[in-house]
Amino acid sequence: MDDKEALRVGAAVRRRRRSLGLTLAAVADRSGLSVPFLSQIENERARPSARSLERVAEALETTTAALHAAADSARTVDVVRAHDGGPGVRRVARGGHQLHAKEYTGEQDTGREYQHRNDEVMYIADGAAEVEAEGRAYRLERGDTLYLSGGVRHRWRATEPGTRILVVAVAEHIDATFDTRR
Repeated sequence: MDDKEALRVGAAVRRRRRSLGLTLAAVADRSGLSVPFLSQIENERARPSARSLERVAEALETTTAALHAAADSARTVDVVRAHDGGPGVRRVARGGHQLHAKEYTGEQDTGREYQHRNDEVMYIADGAAEVEAEGRAYRLERGDTLYLSGGVRHRWRATEPGTRILVVAVAEHIDATFDTRR
């Protein structure tokens, strides 16, 4: 295993810890490792030795093999072809990844308000759209990008035929909020 592969285990450690509802301090108590070191592992700034990773795995009630497998499964390359999907809305990224991406084509106007848990970006590839967010209206044209932080209520509609909008968001199953207790 090379250094890059060893570093990637940090995301798997974090996911496992959070799935168990444990804080870094709790894992530190269970493993005998320090909170700063565990944080560095999770943020992929430190490479744990084989013994340290064993201690982390035991504290997380799993095995080093399972952590490595979770890290390997997180590395994905997937091509979505332009003709994949149906008219109007097309998934640009498939599966349960950390990002959720869709392309909207045509005159979209669901009339509904959205509020997502995590951040999202709207990019106007062609055409134009109107977005209402936080009580303000924004007119977006080709090449414009709108960023919405998690929790912002918004609605949008395409205003020209042939409009293409790419929406990329942190997936709902990801807790992207910053919690100083972890």
